[in-house]
Amino acid sequence: MRKKLLRGYARLIALSGANVQPDQEVFIGAGLDQPEFVTLLVEECYKAGAKKVVVEWNCQAVSKLHYQYRSLKTLSKLDSYELARWKHYAKVLPARIYLTGEDPDGFAGMDMEKMSKSQRKLFPIIKPYRDAMENKYQWCIAAVPGAAWAKKLFPDDTKAAAVEKLWKAILAASRADGPDPVKTWEEHNRSMKEHCAKLNALGIKSLHYTAANGTDFTVGLIPQGRFCGGAEDTLGGVTFNPNIPTEECFTSPMKGEAEGIVYATKPLSYQGQLIDGFWIRFREGKAVEWHADKNEDVLAKLIGMDPGSAYLGECALVPYTSPINLSGILFYNTLFDENAVCHLALGRGFPDCIEGFEEMTQDEIHKLGVNDSFVHCDFMIGSEDLAIDATLRNGSVVPVFRNGVWAI
Repeated sequence: MRKKLLRGYARLIALSGANVQPDQEVFIGAGLDQPEFVTLLVEECYKAGAKKVVVEWNCQAVSKLHYQYRSLKTLSKLDSYELARWKHYAKVLPARIYLTGEDPDGFAGMDMEKMSKSQRKLFPIIKPYRDAMENKYQWCIAAVPGAAWAKKLFPDDTKAAAVEKLWKAILAASRADGPDPVKTWEEHNRSMKEHCAKLNALGIKSLHYTAANGTDFTVGLIPQGRFCGGAEDTLGGVTFNPNIPTEECFTSPMKGEAEGIVYATKPLSYQGQLIDGFWIRFREGKAVEWHADKNEDVLAKLIGMDPGSAYLGECALVPYTSPINLSGILFYNTLFDENAVCHLALGRGFPDCIEGFEEMTQDEIHKLGVNDSFVHCDFMIGSEDLAIDATLRNGSVVPVFRNGVWAI
């Protein structure tokens, strides 16, 4: 991959993604596959004015060994240096950049019960720091090609050729393969805001999803809720793009108001394992029944992770004709696959999907109906024949999607 293109992508992540501010600290989480690109990204963060850039390297295979050999007690607590790091995050509010590129099957065969138990125990320890940081700092998730991920997508190619193909796919999906990705994203964000404005002007009370695969599902929306998409703002007024790529207009639904069944239309890569061929039935907002052809036990662990993980935190609208879906590539990576078609998310909702959230406490936002959970996991339900009807607060019904694309 040409270094000029990669430099442009790194600049996009630093300026449009995290929007690193002068004299701000930056923490980058990255795997071991692309040290050259991470180096470019570190330099672009410094060029943007970063005071200090810290790279936190991770290795999926090593993480798997931790879960295999450490006791549940050890996995379920934070040592003093780990707590100090969370305290530092909450105090300093650094920009956070997460580079994803792990093997979709990298955690296959792992003890998911042990993992979920440890995460449930860690949640109340970490939650106060996460709440203190909510909407106060910039963050961005973007992707780089790991070798195992690339071979998963392009198994007939050599490792080097597969990585090159995945680089091209990532840059195209991320709108970073042109001469000026930053300008391209400015235009993309304007288009996203226009779609959200149309939805917000309707006054939607509920959405009803139907498709030939059996999906027949209704979800209620929060009266004070709003659809968001593209760039977001911190409470301090700093604009950033949390996901590169993104094609979604999303909102957080009303907790407790979801009825019916939804069928996933793409596999879900969750914590290094693939959940495939699955459906979930909701009653009074809660997932009460489910099935998966592959890794049903992993799906069950996800739904039962904590009291909020069986409820919905997001409804996202993405046309079936999105660039990612039209690429014909199943990425086996939620960052991309969620932006291919419409999706829902189990778990944590978004406070900034509430009008006037800036003046509210977390408790007030949750009382309005925004779900709270340790997890937030998207799963894709969009199809070529998906229809979505909006029942408005005045009682009328408006088609929002027909044949998988916008009807408004």
